[in-house]
Amino acid sequence: MSTAESAVESIQREMTVFARRARASAGRMHPELSLVSYTLLGHLEERDGCRATDLAAHYALDKSTVSRQVAALERAGLIERRLDPEDHRVQVLHLTEAGREILAQVTRSRRAAFRERLADWPEEDLVRFAAYLERYNAGPGETGAG
Repeated sequence: MSTAESAVESIQREMTVFARRARASAGRMHPELSLVSYTLLGHLEERDGCRATDLAAHYALDKSTVSRQVAALERAGLIERRLDPEDHRVQVLHLTEAGREILAQVTRSRRAAFRERLADWPEEDLVRFAAYLERYNAGPGETGAG
């Protein structure tokens, strides 16, 4: 096995561990907020609302999966549907005030956990790691990690 092949194997393995750890820690941060729910709330905040079909397309998720997540978030009072002012046939999902508060709370907790885990890393390593993650996430295709 070449050095590059070995590195790719290691990356795949470590990304899987990372994904599992992220899912597990999401439940500890807020028991009712899964990693998928947290991600969807963050996207809604970032975009100041969007359609459920846009969420499904952006995250390459099945529409039924997004529909279940959206229904759960609505029942929890974290998101609400509003008519699109430009097209009243379309419903746009928006965070409620409770949704914004929980998202902010979980975000603070997650950042604190990352800071703690990376506390001993030199600044240059942090900058390099961030750049590599951005580069990886900007790349084409799906990894199937998880």
